[in-house]
Amino acid sequence: MVRKTWMVRLFTAAVMTAAMASTANAGLLPTNVQVDPEAGNFRWTYAIVLPTDMKLQSGNYFTIYDFAGYVPGGESVPPGWTLSTALTGKTPNLTNPSDDPTVTNLTYTYTGATQFGQVGLGNFFATSKYGKRGIDSFTGQTNRASDGLIDSNITTSEVPVGKDGIQGVPEPATLALAALGLPLVGLARAFRRRRQLA
Repeated sequence: MVRKTWMVRLFTAAVMTAAMASTANAGLLPTNVQVDPEAGNFRWTYAIVLPTDMKLQSGNYFTIYDFAGYVPGGESVPPGWTLSTALTGKTPNLTNPSDDPTVTNLTYTYTGATQFGQVGLGNFFATSKYGKRGIDSFTGQTNRASDGLIDSNITTSEVPVGKDGIQGVPEPATLALAALGLPLVGLARAFRRRRQLA
């Protein structure tokens, strides 16, 4: 009876974690990444959208982490946006992205008028020495349309990788499920071993 109770509790926790993790993509989202050769380098184009329940206001931003081979001067942003680069951050609260402190991050900050709803924000260009695709973190900070509270989100996006490449970063939902799954495997082994000894 005790075993069934623990299994039910663990299963319930796993379902709740998966449901919470599936809402992690609430804010700014990369919907398409295109890579084109350009003057011996590669132009990376990111199409970004603002979901229906969000609003974009001055000071909101998103960061693409570990953009390997960044070439300064090869970027372009839509009107009302600025680009800054740094080796760490800019990272919204309550997110924990993969961030190699030796590889450049791109942060696009909004400076325009407030926008609401399901809207494409345009194409954001940056140039890299590399055209090979890898996966790394993407974070964003916007505001909820309903109450104006800050919304921070984290997901993944394609980024350029160098000669040695960058390891792919699992999505937050995958990490959460793995974190819950490993203890369940250990628990199942312990029960199996106890049965064999009895």
